[in-house]
Amino acid sequence: MSKIQNTIDAIVNQGTLPLYFNSDENKTIAILRSLYKVGIKAVEYTSRGPEAFSNFKKMIEVRNAEMPDMLLGIGTIKNLKQAESYYEIGADFFISPGFVPEIASFLISKEVLYAPGCMTPTEIIAAENAGVKFIKLFPGNILGPDFMSGIKDVFPNLTFMPTGGVDTTKASIQSWFDAGVSAVGMGSKLISKKVMEYEEYGTIEKETKNVLEIIENLRKV
Repeated sequence: MSKIQNTIDAIVNQGTLPLYFNSDENKTIAILRSLYKVGIKAVEYTSRGPEAFSNFKKMIEVRNAEMPDMLLGIGTIKNLKQAESYYEIGADFFISPGFVPEIASFLISKEVLYAPGCMTPTEIIAAENAGVKFIKLFPGNILGPDFMSGIKDVFPNLTFMPTGGVDTTKASIQSWFDAGVSAVGMGSKLISKKVMEYEEYGTIEKETKNVLEIIENLRKV
């Protein structure tokens, strides 16, 4: 099986992709450890500040030492130069807020998962034609589950994940899965600025565990 498919499977099996950024290296690592502790095996770190690159390097180092089965993805990648830099330091997968063709061709040639953000059928078609297999519906709060229901049958070979606006409640998560997504991306609803600021790692663990249980129970039905 391809490396790209293995990464997709890991995210889909997990059912959620936690994503966060914190400028503080220690907090960044503490959050990563908290997520790993409750069973998370794939995380997206967003490249949203000047500290992102050095923090991600540290995450890779800690992962290699403590979390051999953790996949570390980098998000908010908007140009090829960024993609190349993070590829060189070992990012396992890449996520963009939009579809960037040159990033797609670079990463697909390296057998690395690229998940572009798309919000129209035209963008999804362009990504699919470029060889992309995994689409981030973004922003999820604007599109909503009805959008997913409406396009699902047109793209039977793609895997979809909304990011933005997915709540940690059963109702919110279920509405998306019922519409046909394979996973949900969760940022500030799961790892809020307040929780990070006050280092409430127990809260992150509790909330993440709860989300994983909701998804597991939905899949049993």
